[in-house]
Amino acid sequence: MKALVFHGPGQSAWEEVPDPAVKEPTDVIVRVEAVTICGTDLHILKGDVPEVQPGTVLGHEAVGEIVEVGSDVRSVRPGDRVLVSCISSCGRCRFCRERMYGQCRGGGGWILGHLIDGTQAEYVRVPFADLSVHPLPGVLDSKDAVLLADIFPTGYEVGVLNGRVRPGDTVAVVGAGPIGLAAIATARLFSPERIIAVDLAPARLEAAHRFGADAVADVHEAPAQLVADLTDGLGADVVIEAVGLPESFELCTRMVRPGGHVANVGVHGRPATLHLEDLWIKNVTITTGLVDTFSTPTLLRMAAAGRLPTAQLVTHTFPLDHMEEAYDFFRRAGETAALKVVLGGEQHEVAVPTA
Repeated sequence: MKALVFHGPGQSAWEEVPDPAVKEPTDVIVRVEAVTICGTDLHILKGDVPEVQPGTVLGHEAVGEIVEVGSDVRSVRPGDRVLVSCISSCGRCRFCRERMYGQCRGGGGWILGHLIDGTQAEYVRVPFADLSVHPLPGVLDSKDAVLLADIFPTGYEVGVLNGRVRPGDTVAVVGAGPIGLAAIATARLFSPERIIAVDLAPARLEAAHRFGADAVADVHEAPAQLVADLTDGLGADVVIEAVGLPESFELCTRMVRPGGHVANVGVHGRPATLHLEDLWIKNVTITTGLVDTFSTPTLLRMAAAGRLPTAQLVTHTFPLDHMEEAYDFFRRAGETAALKVVLGGEQHEVAVPTA
């Protein structure tokens, strides 16, 4: 089969690799129908995630069809169409019993495209299938459903739920990429008074308006002052960091009100300064986290009912074997205005850069 293989920082190739096989009785093999590229994949290619070894197939999100199951798998069978979660769960360790699947100590957690071969391939082996794949409602298009493997659960769990968004809150989201937009869309479920989006790309700020932001601010145009002006000088109740840069994290800590929450979602490759000389007196709660995907079944039901704007996030589609082209396109999102790039699925349109 063909797969996108990581060969070290800055090096990857769509090439022939051995077909995956069932290794454990809890495994399944999935024929991949649709995948997407995550910002984390770009971090891996930059060398920011040194645990990923050369020779690893990248990718941790997919929709596909079960073609083989291990002897202990009970929830799916060959022919079932499923969502492959970005998180695998053994279901037995302490953290899995507490629904902290991302911290699994039984061989799961974020392993696909990280510690084992991932989903950006024609076939993928998924461990712990009974808790790590989800049967898909027939009404969901593959290119919409694949966004529920990581993007929406991450924005919702690590951003909105960790940030404890409540009715009437002012919510600021720094970073209007896919994760930030998912956080905006799911924050609206809690009826905040206002949502403010901050980014440096005009196209992403326009997208933030479409996803429900009430106000937007260019990162270079004093966004902290805008938040202060809209809140009578108090600051935002919840600030969600969805970039992963020291500057964006430090901006979030300047925008939050006393007693507020900063929910860090971004993947950081460099240290950020924690200004405790300013924050110690403000009763601020700062959370970090890897998504656990405990919300995936709920989000699937909401998407099937048309309650999540998944389709609006997919701006470009490619055939599965155009993986290298799609990576280049997604990497240049500032030029191409790409939000989410999906490969495979029901529609196969080679994207053309927008002016």
